[in-house]
Amino acid sequence: MGDIHNVGRTIRDARTAAGLTQRDLADLSGISERTVRAIETGTGNPALAAVAAAANTLGLRLAAS
Repeated sequence: MGDIHNVGRTIRDARTAAGLTQRDLADLSGISERTVRAIETGTGNPALAAVAAAANTLGLRLAAS
């Protein structure tokens, strides 16, 4: 479960470093603001495609560990 929180934290840190709000990231990624919030907090069950969309928007790359 720690990995989920680490991914969310990384996405949140990249979003804030880019000066984007959760709504901005949602709009740019084509996902809902609620989904962005779920990804960043490690709650709910966001689809992998949604996590990948948010990461890609921020220039991050998901990799299996």
